[in-house]
Amino acid sequence: MINHHAALIYTMVIMAAADREMSEAEASAMTDMVGHLPVFRDYDKSMISKTAASCFETLKGEDGLDKILKLIRAGLPEKLRETAYALACDVVAADQTVTREEARLLDLLRYELQIGKLVAAAIERGARARHLMV
Repeated sequence: MINHHAALIYTMVIMAAADREMSEAEASAMTDMVGHLPVFRDYDKSMISKTAASCFETLKGEDGLDKILKLIRAGLPEKLRETAYALACDVVAADQTVTREEARLLDLLRYELQIGKLVAAAIERGARARHLMV
């Protein structure tokens, strides 16, 4: 079992790693969100690397992604599930491209967290709008 902070960080890490390549924009977005969002106010930010490493280790194991998704769901109170999905969308949108792997992982995450399609679409559109560049 992981706590809600770790669950949110795991969510961002798996999204950044979905296409096997974590871009600088994705890493920067994750750091910014952990540094500024109220949900992380009481999180020890020096633990980010350790939490991410733990996620990567679990991901490498047998059925790693399934285990991670279940850990995320178990570690999140229901009221933070939409927050987790929003963080995932922000990580995906950070580098201005959505790969097939990222889109598929968003679907799996949406299913695991029981996020409705309309709510998911609104969250996705908000992330896209926040990360648009001229």
